Amino acid sequence: EQNHHYPANNKLFCIFSVLAQIRSILFAAYAIYTTIIHLLSLYVNGIIDICHKLFYTMCIQGGVPMDFSSYFPIWNKLTPTQQQILERNAVLRKVDKGTVIHNGTVECTGLLLVRSGQLRAYIISDEGREISLYRLFGRDICLFSASCIMRSIQFEVIIEAEKDTDLWVIPAETYKSIMQESAAAANYTNELMATRFSDVMWLIEQIMWKSLDKRVALFLFEEASIEGSNELEITHETIANHLGSHREVITRMLRYFQDEGLVRLSRGKITILDMKRLEALQKS
Repeated sequence: EQNHHYPANNKLFCIFSVLAQIRSILFAAYAIYTTIIHLLSLYVNGIIDICHKLFYTMCIQGGVPMDFSSYFPIWNKLTPTQQQILERNAVLRKVDKGTVIHNGTVECTGLLLVRSGQLRAYIISDEGREISLYRLFGRDICLFSASCIMRSIQFEVIIEAEKDTDLWVIPAETYKSIMQESAAAANYTNELMATRFSDVMWLIEQIMWKSLDKRVALFLFEEASIEGSNELEITHETIANHLGSHREVITRMLRYFQDEGLVRLSRGKITILDMKRLEALQKS
């Protein structure tokens, strides 16, 4: 009888062995499956993280990478956390020529960091006459557009794009929080404010002590330097707005310059004929 049950026991043993092997295979397959899923998850999360960082730090504008860090003046003096806050909150904008970015009466626009192009900061009198305070070029920062973070600044400044411009807008509250934490940011802000007020004081001196012919000559000389050309596509009205004068007065002065052989006037254009004499006039 015992010999009779051996084949049955062998069959059960074989079945259990097969089931055990199948279970081992299933466990191994499940382990491989979970490992693959985990690796895929890490891979996908890595891609998402990379895309997330690229979104904030390598925003493409016209095929050119946005490199905010290389434009912000004190970037290397900030902590990694402060750098990340700036990157995530700074907004890259493209503004067309003639666009008023900040009009002095609306809520705080924020700091403007110019990537490329040209901005003009000016004020308007009660009679509607404009006068330029200063200009902003690539890598320049406009602080007065975020004057709400400095209660001592009360006058209204208008910021306008003189050319098509790419710029970053840094929210005032974001910069204010960094300035409160970073001595480097606070010192830089004070230096920038001092520089802008020096520009304004220089302008006041020009208005008070320099005659209009010298101011017009200086403007044309600087404009030629900015544009890299002696042919300036500019109207008499635009010059008047820069200098706080009237178009008729500027027209008379330019005609005098033309009679003296300094410039040649045509519609919407001024050609400088004698740069040396123009430079000598504005320095005299």
